[in-house]
Amino acid sequence: MIKAENLIKNYGDFSLNISLDIPEGCITGLIGKNGAGKSTTIKSILGLVLPDGGSIQVLGKEAGKLTPEDRQHMGVALSDSGFSNYLTVKDVAKILEKMYRDFDREAFLKRCSDQRLPLQKQLRQFSTGMKAKLRVLVALSHRAKLLIMDEPTSGLDVEARNEILDILRDYLAEDETRSILITSHIATDLEGLCDDIYLIHDGRILIHEETDVILSDYAVLKLSERDLEKLDQQYILRTKKEGFGMVALTDQKQFYKENYPELVIENCGIDDLILMMTGGERK
Repeated sequence: MIKAENLIKNYGDFSLNISLDIPEGCITGLIGKNGAGKSTTIKSILGLVLPDGGSIQVLGKEAGKLTPEDRQHMGVALSDSGFSNYLTVKDVAKILEKMYRDFDREAFLKRCSDQRLPLQKQLRQFSTGMKAKLRVLVALSHRAKLLIMDEPTSGLDVEARNEILDILRDYLAEDETRSILITSHIATDLEGLCDDIYLIHDGRILIHEETDVILSDYAVLKLSERDLEKLDQQYILRTKKEGFGMVALTDQKQFYKENYPELVIENCGIDDLILMMTGGERK
C-alpha cells in the first residue's frame, strides 16, 4: 500500500530520511515525539509535499502523481482538518456524495447515528469527541483501501477512544486487503490496535517492529551502575540514568531472565520504548 525508500525532505535545520513499507491488510502505527517527522511523513504520503530525494509510492504509484481517481481509494483523517462548523452531518453527506463515487449515504448516516452523532445539529455544537468520530467516519465512508489517521483519538476520554478504535478494527475486518496508517501519542491505543510500529525520531526511523514482539520480547532492566558494568550488554539497546540508579532497554528479555534472575525486569510498553530510544544513551 505504501512504500518509501530513502525518502528525504529538508526543512531548514530539519531533515527527514526514512524508509518504510506498509503492506495490504496491516494496521501500522507511526510513533514519536512532537517534531520527530510524523507530519512530514504523512504529507509526503499524501503528495502534499514533494520529496527532495528518494521515492514514495502509494497504491503502486508515486505519491506526487496520484490522480483524483487514485484518491478515491484513500481515506484521510487529519487532526486539524474538518468541515465548516455551520454544516450539519446531513450537509456533510451531500458533499461526500459529490466527492466520492463509492460513497454510501445510507451506511454513513447509520454509522453516525450509531455513534450518537446528531444529524441535524450544526458541527459547532459538537463536542471534541463527536468531531473526532465524524472525521473517522468521513474517512471510511467511501470504502477506501487505505486509511491514513493522524492522531484520531487525541484529546478524547477513554470511552470515546475505544469507540473509535473499534470502528477502525471493524472496518479492517470487513475487507482484509485494506490497510491503515495511524499516528498517536496514546501508547495503549496502538498496543491494542496495530500489527507493527515504526518509531521515528529526528527524522529517522529508530525501530520497526511487530507490536507483539515489542510487548513480549522487549523489557526494561532496573539496576545499579556497578551491576550494569558487570552485565553482558550485547542485547542492550539504550541505557538511562535515573534517581535510583540505571535503566536499560533490551529486545531480549528472556536472555536476561535466564542468566540474571536477580535483576528487576519489567515489561516494555510503547511509552517505555519511546522514552528509552529517544532519551537514552546508545550502547
